[in-house]
Amino acid sequence: MPSILCLASIHIKGGVQIMYAIIESCGKQYKVAEGDVVFFEKLDAEEGKKVTFDKVVLVSDKKVEVGAPYVKGVKVEGKVLANGKAKKILVYKYKAKKNERKLQGHRQPYTKVEITSIKVAAEKKETKSEAKA
Repeated sequence: MPSILCLASIHIKGGVQIMYAIIESCGKQYKVAEGDVVFFEKLDAEEGKKVTFDKVVLVSDKKVEVGAPYVKGVKVEGKVLANGKAKKILVYKYKAKKNERKLQGHRQPYTKVEITSIKVAAEKKETKSEAKA
């Protein structure tokens, strides 16, 4: 049986595989890499402030590390670029034969974040202690 390569597990930029992480925020999971700009649901942070995401589900550099439920010692840091609202969606409610119609609009608030770094602290400490031994 041939092995199957999952393309979602590889993050390639300019022909080189780069480090990425899957983080959990606002009840959703996001795949991020350094330099990515991601739209999160509204976060309590002002423009220009730094944001830290501790709930890292998966980290991939040269090897894939999966957490149970989260990877220990890994943090993803980002910078808030903007807070805003998405485009308006229209919600139209209609009941047949009752002359009931209702049109309602909704704009979902978001926070635009640029990922600045993925820090893997636990792995560096292990390699230093192994080098001393």
